[in-house]
Amino acid sequence: MSKILITGGAGFIGSNAALKLVSQGHEVVVLDNLSPQIHGQTPETTSPLYQNIREKVRFIKGSVTSRQDWQTALEGVDLVLHLAAETGTGQSMYEIQKYVEVNIGGTALLLDILANEPHSVKRVVVAESRAIYGEGRYWSDELGTFVYPEERPEETMANGDFEVKYPGCSQPLKLVGTTEDSAIHPGSVYGITKQVQGQLVHMVCKSLGIESVSFRYQNVYGPGQSLSNPYTGILSIFSTRIKNGNGINIFEDGKESRDFVYIDDVVDATILGLTVPGISGHAFNIGTGVATDVLTVANTLKKCYGVDVPVTVSGNYRLGDIRHNYADISLARKMLGFEPKWSFDAGIQQFTRWVDRQPVQQDNYELSIREMKDKGLYK
Repeated sequence: MSKILITGGAGFIGSNAALKLVSQGHEVVVLDNLSPQIHGQTPETTSPLYQNIREKVRFIKGSVTSRQDWQTALEGVDLVLHLAAETGTGQSMYEIQKYVEVNIGGTALLLDILANEPHSVKRVVVAESRAIYGEGRYWSDELGTFVYPEERPEETMANGDFEVKYPGCSQPLKLVGTTEDSAIHPGSVYGITKQVQGQLVHMVCKSLGIESVSFRYQNVYGPGQSLSNPYTGILSIFSTRIKNGNGINIFEDGKESRDFVYIDDVVDATILGLTVPGISGHAFNIGTGVATDVLTVANTLKKCYGVDVPVTVSGNYRLGDIRHNYADISLARKMLGFEPKWSFDAGIQQFTRWVDRQPVQQDNYELSIREMKDKGLYK
């Protein structure tokens, strides 16, 4: 059994991973700042995520931007699961310093300690993100090759044309699964910070003789995720809108798609990343390998909740958003033995049943939209 540090271990993925690791007999240390954006204003008493782990792990309330907090948390640790990060794609475009300081700066502090101070760490597992890919991977019949479209120009989206384009291609591109060796071209500050996190961990750990693994999670959802954070998690944002009787505004034409992966599958993959031998230096996509469009998500949630709120396909858009991305998980299958067990329909049933048992949260979606409008990012 190992002593495992989970940064962000009171968060959605981290707390679920912590509970499973504890059930397997591991000793778990959690470093988390209990961010109000995720846990509310009184997290020690009202955050369900924190309450779930409070008596089961050694909990350190602190920040990955503090060297002293890192030093305290790393004492006697064998494995590090580094999940702590700022995670809102849209928010990252105007809170640049915060995202860089926490995501890149926090990771740099960890690695600086590992390089310069005594420790017992044998492997570091870090969360990257599907956001590092920017737009997904496509096949062009005209060019006879895979292509990676750049960010969509504002002028075409303003005219209601949301599909991706690629130079030299007049015919529609075919969306295919994004592989780990696909082009890395993030379209947001958040995506850039996650890319750099992964690069730093793999490069520095290799030089130190420490094993490294990174995960490029797709859109993770399930019971326990924050229902009050309006900056990330489309399923929770839509659910809170529906529960408040508010209509849902679908960006673009509603056909934009994502790969939604259930929390239990993510936890299983993450623990494999901590324990499977012979995988050091690898990055793995973790998803289902299935794309689901946003309009289908909204209508499925309405049906599950039995609440008929208006769904408006508005044509609004956010600068920096991608059109499509779903994961090719062949490498995770081959090297980790990972196989997702939850379909979208089955996972949504579990998620919505859980939401139905929760207090209705304040809907802060309009506030987040106003912030993006003020910064010129929402059209």
